Amino acid sequence: MPTICVFFGITIRMYYDDHAPPHFHAYYGEHSALISIDTLEVLEGEFPKRALAMVLEWAAEHRSELRADWDLAARHEPLVAIEPLK
Repeated sequence: MPTICVFFGITIRMYYDDHAPPHFHAYYGEHSALISIDTLEVLEGEFPKRALAMVLEWAAEHRSELRADWDLAARHEPLVAIEPLK
């Protein structure tokens, strides 16, 4: 599972051949969540409120890049790293 971004101890990853809807995986310590690219809704898992706010801010800023990586993953092509939240 390729890591596409790391910031403030949060790791963002995307699986190849993952199920719809388009989403990414966020990890922070023992917490993990699946987050929809289109709606930024938490589909599964739990995240601390402050860490989730940072993930959602980052995802909103990079939604088109996340969609592009989702398309690359579906074609089994290398994913492109995305700039971290600053």
